[in-house]
Parts: sequence; structure tokens; C-alpha cells
Amino acid sequence: MEERLKRLRQAMKNNTFHSLSFTEAHEKQVLKKIDNEERDEEILSAVLQLFVHEKSGYELAQLLRVRGIKSFENNEGFLYTLIHQLERKNYLHTRWDESGVKLYKLNKNGRKLLQSMEDEYVKLPPLFKVLLEGWKKYEGQL
Repeated sequence: MEERLKRLRQAMKNNTFHSLSFTEAHEKQVLKKIDNEERDEEILSAVLQLFVHEKSGYELAQLLRVRGIKSFENNEGFLYTLIHQLERKNYLHTRWDESGVKLYKLNKNGRKLLQSMEDEYVKLPPLFKVLLEGWKKYEGQL
């Protein structure tokens, strides 16, 4: 089976992808795009962490930018859609302040969701943790 795969790979290289050129600039562009994309779980986790303390949607957007999450930049409507989904699923307590600004904070269900997400993070394989948290923390454990 392995020999067949090697022949298929060689045939594709010689025929199918023969005229395809993938320059170093293309490679850098693809890698940059991958680096800039945030996973949905990371975004949700950041939103939940920030809603541990009461804040407005505007404050949340600012703090997400500070954390480097740019998915909602120039498109805050998507952020408010996420907030309203969390509210509808009973993860947030909301109230209006004196000036008419709506404030959000995790309720008991939201704190449970955040805790379960953090528990899942703890269960990640050690090598993946090394990539996420840095080599120094795990240097002696591997």
C-alpha cells in the first residue's frame, strides 16, 4: 500500500501539480492568515472570561482588541449577536445602568460553561500545551 501511495504522489507531482507554483511569498501569506485566525472556542472562552466582571458590549469589544482578537473589528454586529446568543441560552445576567447602557455578567450557568471550557483546556496533551503556553513552563516535564 505504501508503494502505491508513493507512486500516486509522484504521478501527481509530475502531472497534476507540475504547473503549480507556490512561491515563498504565497507560503508567508498563508501562514500569516493561519496565525491571524482565531478559533471559535478561543473567542468564546475570551468572551466568557471577560464577562466574569460586569461590562458593556463596547467595553467587551475594546478588551477583545487588547487581547489581539480581531474577528469583530469593523463588524461589531457579530459580537452583539454572540452576546445575545449567550443571553438567550441563559449564560448571562443583564441589566441597564442609569445612563441606559446594557451591562452583561456571567450568571451561574455561564460560570459553569467557562469552568468546563477551562477543564477541557487542562486536558490537552502536554505537547499542545507547550505550543500554547510556551516551552519554559514544561521544559522539565517532557
